[in-house]
Amino acid sequence: MDNRVFQINCWFEGHVQGVGFRYQTVAVAKGFEVTGFVRNLADGRVHLYAEGEESEVVAFQSEVESELKSYIRESEIQTGYGTRTCQNFRIEQ
Repeated sequence: MDNRVFQINCWFEGHVQGVGFRYQTVAVAKGFEVTGFVRNLADGRVHLYAEGEESEVVAFQSEVESELKSYIRESEIQTGYGTRTCQNFRIEQ
């Protein structure tokens, strides 16, 4: 089994905490074959990490930005390939 997957890290700024952003992200993830997590950061941003087939991860990230665009002022994205680290998609505390 090949554990090498496409990985994306996104950091969202704006009015992204206290508005259900993480829960909505998990709901969006259910429509895609991705694993990873979403979590609040102490500096007020939200960090999204997702992994899987590149096309699925990119489509998922795009859908999150589309669905939650009214909360996002700015986003930073880093992509790459690495070893699978997650078994599901979850909210991380």
